Amino acid sequence: MEKFGRSQSVTRVEDQRLLTGHGRYVDDITPENALHLYVFRSSVAHAKITDLDLDDARALDGVLLVAGAQDLHDAGITGGLGCVTVKNRDGSTAANPKHPILAEDKVLWVGQPVAMIVAETPEAAKDAADLIGFDYEELPAQMALSKGDIDLHAEAPGNLAIDYLLGREAETKAAFDAAAHVVRAEVVDNRVMVASLEPRGCYAEWQGDRIHLAMNGQGVWGPKRELARLMGLEEDNVRVTTPDVGGGFGMKAKLYPEHVMAAYAARFLDRPVRWMSDRTEAMLSDNGARDLTHEVALAFDADHKMLGYHVKTKSNLGAFNSNFGQLIQTYLFGRVLMGVYDCQNALLEVESYYTNTTPTDAYRGAGRPEAIYLLERAMDYAARDLGVDGWELRRKNFIKPQDFPYKTVTDELYDVGDFNRLLDRAADLADRPGFDARRAEAEARGRLRGMGLCYYIESILGDPSEGAKVEFLKDGTVNIYVGTQSNGQGHETVYARFLSDQSGIPMEDIRVIQGDSDLIAQGGGTGGSRSVTTQSNATLAVVGTMVETFTAFLADKMKVAPEDVSFDDESFRIKGSNAAPTMQDVAEMARDDGREDLLMHEARAQLPGRSYPNGAHVAEVEVDPETGETEVIAYTVVDDFGNLINPMLAEGQVHGGVAQGLGQALIENVTYDEDGQLLTASFMDYAMPRASSMPFVGFTTEPVPSTANPMGMKGCGEAGTVGSMAAVSNAVMDALANRGVTRADMPFTPRRVWEMLGDVQPAE
Repeated sequence: MEKFGRSQSVTRVEDQRLLTGHGRYVDDITPENALHLYVFRSSVAHAKITDLDLDDARALDGVLLVAGAQDLHDAGITGGLGCVTVKNRDGSTAANPKHPILAEDKVLWVGQPVAMIVAETPEAAKDAADLIGFDYEELPAQMALSKGDIDLHAEAPGNLAIDYLLGREAETKAAFDAAAHVVRAEVVDNRVMVASLEPRGCYAEWQGDRIHLAMNGQGVWGPKRELARLMGLEEDNVRVTTPDVGGGFGMKAKLYPEHVMAAYAARFLDRPVRWMSDRTEAMLSDNGARDLTHEVALAFDADHKMLGYHVKTKSNLGAFNSNFGQLIQTYLFGRVLMGVYDCQNALLEVESYYTNTTPTDAYRGAGRPEAIYLLERAMDYAARDLGVDGWELRRKNFIKPQDFPYKTVTDELYDVGDFNRLLDRAADLADRPGFDARRAEAEARGRLRGMGLCYYIESILGDPSEGAKVEFLKDGTVNIYVGTQSNGQGHETVYARFLSDQSGIPMEDIRVIQGDSDLIAQGGGTGGSRSVTTQSNATLAVVGTMVETFTAFLADKMKVAPEDVSFDDESFRIKGSNAAPTMQDVAEMARDDGREDLLMHEARAQLPGRSYPNGAHVAEVEVDPETGETEVIAYTVVDDFGNLINPMLAEGQVHGGVAQGLGQALIENVTYDEDGQLLTASFMDYAMPRASSMPFVGFTTEPVPSTANPMGMKGCGEAGTVGSMAAVSNAVMDALANRGVTRADMPFTPRRVWEMLGDVQPAE
């Protein structure tokens, strides 16, 4: 571990700036003369547009531009937002209807952009929106995850977008036919909002014949390509930058309609144009997440060894395909379909539907939390149905350490793992042996106490390649340009520290530069827990380039053979000399010799395989049966993240992920009425976890270093969410089962829990 990071808990260098109000977010950096963009959105979920009268809005003082879909078409912007599609079970491509920037013939969800207004002030823009004549013929809202009466898109009869199959169909059926025990359950994974601390925003300006879009996103290269395509520009004429970002979580990974509107308006008016969402606008227009219903079945032999696993899912895509929306419940869910269990007979069947709701897409984990939540809930239902201990049922079916590398049924190659070791540690730290006494004490106080376990695994996703560029400056400091994008994870600290550890350059002399498509030619952005492994791998590559180049330079300068020059991670050593120049010393020598070519070093590197963080989450809850209120009393996490660069930052990522999973499990729930009106469009109606909701989260690592990268690391950004939803849900189920509750779905709000207890039929 000494070679690849000292595993020291270094406090985040960016926090001083961010916590003292000196962060530079997109709404802080807009040009002073920027105009204000306002989006007129649909107030109905499903309707045919019969008239869109913009004349009165255009005549208002201070208004410079009012445009609808036809105006964009006249300017050559005729395409729709891009997305990734999957293959149906019959080999055909899933539906891909056009997702327009502004509504064209119909509106398909409350909040869909219909027209855009640009004015000198935000007040004038909003006043103009009130003057827009929006006439429509309302149509019935299609809200069910089943074949609807009215097709939202001609490309999707019955609103069925995807009919997907993954796994071994015949073998899984045979396993169920041969099983001694079959356990079936229905599980709901409720829709949630991302609700990042900073809502989405951007500004656009033309710089000569180039467009510059500044946006609070998760990477600049994908939006750069999309914007170029939609605007009909060469990619070289598009620059995308990203300043500080107040949370992304997958929701900010794509180009949205507002980005295109701002770019169009800036070109049309030859003025910078800014847009910033408010909270209700965000709730109406940001991609939603989850929203799944499952039928799940597990097959076991007489000794409770798992023989088969069958999932039938209905998923809600919303009104259109979002960027990665089709992948979440299909391909990405399938990466960890069987979790940590040794079973090769598994089948995933998915029907995905269009509905008159906001499109859904990635949210912290993107498919892996959904998959692990279902599997770990199913394992708990199975243990209860079979009358066995859930922890022991998991142990019996774990992939054994000697079976690695292990090829899963969905072709993932798990490189290493020691699941029993982590589970033993979790049982000890959560004091499982003492739980019965704690439960009895709670019952004496009139409370129901439950303990829940989730053993998760996730697959690190995204582009396995990444680039890094190191520049030595005249003042002795160093810039490292990276292809990922911080959304609050502490990249400025971890990347500077890693480069310092590998190169000997003092951390305080290193500046991390990110989020500018002009400064680094290619990058994968942030998502899928890829950042630290891919970027550190690229840093190793660029350090190798620096060592090789500087070695040749020193050998020539000192008149020695290249093999007589070595580097010990801090300084160069020259055989026969007491000199020990550092990287910065050599760069200064090169500058003095006019070797400007030695002051910039760049490299790309690709990971040989994915890494698979895993671990055990144990939640302990108490339920008040009189009110239904649920409190998480204790929470224990034992993670295998492989080798850590900075344990403090890893723990912080786990805490944040647990908070988001706990929020979904206990209180968060997006609610629409039958007409498609969003009933949870503000924080008055949509509940979010607060500090008082969070228990102390005990965090411990039991590393099994990955063999899929030279650092032995495993990503950690999404693991907290992947493990927490099922841990809390299983704990609540454990508490309620003693009162006869046989099924419990998120969110466990007081009312829902109280109703679950009230619905229990008394024993005869």
